[in-house]
Amino acid sequence: MQIKGTIAVVTGGASGMGAATARFLAERGAKVALLDVNESQLIALAREIAGLAIVCDVTRAESAEAAFEQISSKLGCPSILVNCAGICPASRVVGKEGAMPLDAFSRVIEVNLIGSFNILRLAASAMSLRESALNESGERGVIINTASVAAYEGQIGQAAYSASKGGIVSMTLPLARELARFGIRVMTIAPGLVQTPMLAGMPQEVQDSLAAQVPFPKRLARPEEFAQLVGHIIDNEMLNGEVIRLDGAIRMQAK
Repeated sequence: MQIKGTIAVVTGGASGMGAATARFLAERGAKVALLDVNESQLIALAREIAGLAIVCDVTRAESAEAAFEQISSKLGCPSILVNCAGICPASRVVGKEGAMPLDAFSRVIEVNLIGSFNILRLAASAMSLRESALNESGERGVIINTASVAAYEGQIGQAAYSASKGGIVSMTLPLARELARFGIRVMTIAPGLVQTPMLAGMPQEVQDSLAAQVPFPKRLARPEEFAQLVGHIIDNEMLNGEVIRLDGAIRMQAK
């Protein structure tokens, strides 16, 4: 699929990999709708790339539905969805205060897994109703979700996060199989250590220690590299139903 002239939706678009992806897609000629709960950063980036800023809580059906109504009325039918919204808290199942609160586990699943599904169900529905295909292959859309290497090698304290990202990985193929009849592809990217605002805020010695764990290149991934992979997935229509690790060959240790 060609990016130029398409309509793209990016969740978690106010910062990190979402912001880098939004900038990349806009530079390639897409009209971008940015969804996030961080209103000030969202509006600033939307102005920068001439995009559409929509404050949206991905965990709430009514918030997501209202967002897609805005997208439809102001931009049109989306062809691209990139789900980047997520949280990454760490908590042991049995800690100093006893058992992990159930709400803490549920919240991570709600944002990372259910939130991604909430948005993709609406994007897929809109794409499926497109009157004409975008190319001779019959393509009508591309959905790209964000997992993590923690889906495979979760560290101590990451039970909730790993479960949420494992769910993203597991639904990739069944979604691709189901949506194939509409000409909609579904892919997932599983990043390793990325220089997001969360990691960038850590002491330099901590960042250096994390970077040293990457076999090659020995550094944290850049959000722009995630965006570049998003671009390649969109361009290459044979990429479907698969998870791509973006991790420099890292395999996370227990802690």
